[in-house]
Amino acid sequence: MRLRGGGRLAGLPLGAAVLAVLLSACGGSSPAASKASLSDPVAVSPFAGTPDASPTTQISFLGSAGTHVQSITVTGSRSGAHSGHLAAYSTGTGESFLPAHPFLAGEKVTVTAQVLAAGSTRATTTTFTIAHQAAVSHSEFPTSPGDPHAVQHYRSAPALTPSSLKLTVPARPGAAPGDLFLAPYQGQGSPGPEIVDQQGRLVWFHPLPAHQIATNFQVQSYQGRPALTWWQGHVLQVGFGEGEDEIYDSSYHPLATVRAGNGYHADLHEIRLTPQGTAWIDAFDPIHLSLSSVQGAAGGVLTDSVVQQIDIKTGLVMWEWHALGHVALSESYDLPVPHNSYPWDYIHINSIDPGAGNDVLLSGRSTWALYDVDLGSGAINWRLGGAHSDFHLGSGVRFYWQHDAEFQAGGLISVFDNGSTPPKERQSRGLLLLPNLSSHTVTLQKAFVNPAKTLLASSQGNTLALPGGDWLMGYGGLPNLTEYDASGHVLLDASLGKNVQNFRSYLSPWSGQPTTAPALAVQSAGAGKLSVFASWNGATAVASWRVLAGSSAGALAPVGAAPRAGFETSIQISSSAAYVAVQALDGSGAVLGTSPTVKS
Repeated sequence: MRLRGGGRLAGLPLGAAVLAVLLSACGGSSPAASKASLSDPVAVSPFAGTPDASPTTQISFLGSAGTHVQSITVTGSRSGAHSGHLAAYSTGTGESFLPAHPFLAGEKVTVTAQVLAAGSTRATTTTFTIAHQAAVSHSEFPTSPGDPHAVQHYRSAPALTPSSLKLTVPARPGAAPGDLFLAPYQGQGSPGPEIVDQQGRLVWFHPLPAHQIATNFQVQSYQGRPALTWWQGHVLQVGFGEGEDEIYDSSYHPLATVRAGNGYHADLHEIRLTPQGTAWIDAFDPIHLSLSSVQGAAGGVLTDSVVQQIDIKTGLVMWEWHALGHVALSESYDLPVPHNSYPWDYIHINSIDPGAGNDVLLSGRSTWALYDVDLGSGAINWRLGGAHSDFHLGSGVRFYWQHDAEFQAGGLISVFDNGSTPPKERQSRGLLLLPNLSSHTVTLQKAFVNPAKTLLASSQGNTLALPGGDWLMGYGGLPNLTEYDASGHVLLDASLGKNVQNFRSYLSPWSGQPTTAPALAVQSAGAGKLSVFASWNGATAVASWRVLAGSSAGALAPVGAAPRAGFETSIQISSSAAYVAVQALDGSGAVLGTSPTVKS
C-alpha cells in the first residue's frame, strides 16, 4: 500500500536552504528563475518580493530543529511598527510571528529579525507588499440533472444515497488490491466521500451538509497510522473552492481539521500530509491588479494561487508561496475576460508534491507548465512545459491544461494530461516523463489512454501509481476511471453516473472498524415471514449476518443467517416474532457488532 505522505522528506529541516531576494515583476516577460544569493538555513515567508501578501499574514521562519526567533521588528510603510507574539511549530523547526493588527492594503512591510538556527545567530530580513484583495461572487455551480437510476438506495440506511459505480471491465487478474476512494458530486447522488470495492459495492459513505462537496478523498498516513483525508466545502463558479481539509481515523472519527492560514480558505486541489505532522494545501486569492500588460483591464481582478505548509497541531503557517511575483502574467494561455466579468485565474495551481531535495513540484493548469520550487528561497528551479520551458520536450511530452504532477521513483514525473479545454488533443492521457537536468531534455516513458473509448476530460483528473507497476487514471470532469498495467492494458474500467464528476480517483487497501452499531430494517414478507435488511456503514471485516428474533427485546434467539452480500444483505426468515436484531460476524463467527432491536 502506498500511503500518501509516507516515504518523503517533505517537512524535514531545510539544512543548507537559502533565502533569496525576488525582484521579478508581475507582468511582461517571464521572470528568470531566481537563484540563491545568500546562504541561510531559514526560509522566511512571505518571501522577499511577494507582491500580494495577505493583510492578516503571519511571518513564518522555517528551518532546522531548534530554530528560534530571538528578536524581530515588523514595520509597515503606512501602518508603522507592529507588535505581536511568536508561536512555535510543533515540529520544533521554527516559529511564526503573529501581528496584533492587520497590515494595510498596498503598503510595503519590512521585517528584520535575529534568528538562532543551525547553532548560530544571524540577521534575517525580508520585504513584501500587501494585496488589494477583491470581493468575488460566491455563486456556486448549479447541479447537473444526471441519472436518477445511478443512485444507490438502502432500506436499512435510507439516509445514504451516493452515486453508483458501474463496472464496464471488472477487475482482471493482476489488478492492484484494495478499494476505490471517490468523492462524487454533481448528478443525482448525494455528494461526499465514498469507498467502493472493486465489484462496485459500497463500503462507506459520508453524506455532507447541503451545498457542500468533497474532493481528494484518499488514504494517507497520519501519526504513523492510515487515515482518511479529504477536502470539504463550497465550489465557486469563479473557479476555486472555499473550505477545509478533514482527517479521520479508521473508525471514521475526526482526528484533525486543517484550515488555511493568513485569512485564506483552503482550496479543493490538494491536501498532502507529511510524516512530521504537517499538511501541504493550496488557496486562491482574488486581488485587484492592472492587467493592461496582457490586454486586460487596467483595473483588473486576478486570482493568485497560494501554496502553504500548515502545522496541523497548531494551525500555524510554516511556509507560504505565491505564484504572482514568480510566474509572469505573460506565461498564461488563459486570456483575461473583458470588462472584469470574471476574475482572471492566470495560473491555477492544481497539485503540490514536495520532493526529496528541499523542493516542491507544482502544476500550473493555465500555463501548461510544471514548476520545481526551492523551499529555502521560493525561487523556481526549473519550468517543464509552457511558454518558457527550461527543457526541450521530446516527442509526445507536451501537455495541455494538465493536473496532478507527482515525483515518481527513478527521477520520473507523472502527470494527467487533460488536453482540453479548449481541446488540444483527441484523448486525455496519463504521462510518465523522464526529465534530464544535465541535458535539459524530457522524454516520454509511457502514455496511457483508454483503447476502447475516447475520453477527453475538460477538467480535473489524476494519474496514480499503484503497486506492481499498475496505474489508476481518474478522468475528473468525466465520470470514468481506468486501471492500466505497466504495458497499458486495461485491468479495470468503471463509470459513475451521467454528469457525475470526481476530482481524483484513488485505490488503496483499507480496514474500517466503525464504532456505530449495525443498521437494520424489517418488513413483512407474507404470513409468518419477515424480510430483514442489514448493513454497517464502513465495516470491512463483516463476513456474515445472524438474525435474532423473539417475543420481547430481552428474549432474542438466533433464527437465521446469511453471508454478507454487498453493502446491504437481505435475509428472509420464517418468523412472526415481534422483535428483531442482527449481529455482524467475522470470518471465524465472532460477533463484531449488534444492531439495536426493532419492533417488527
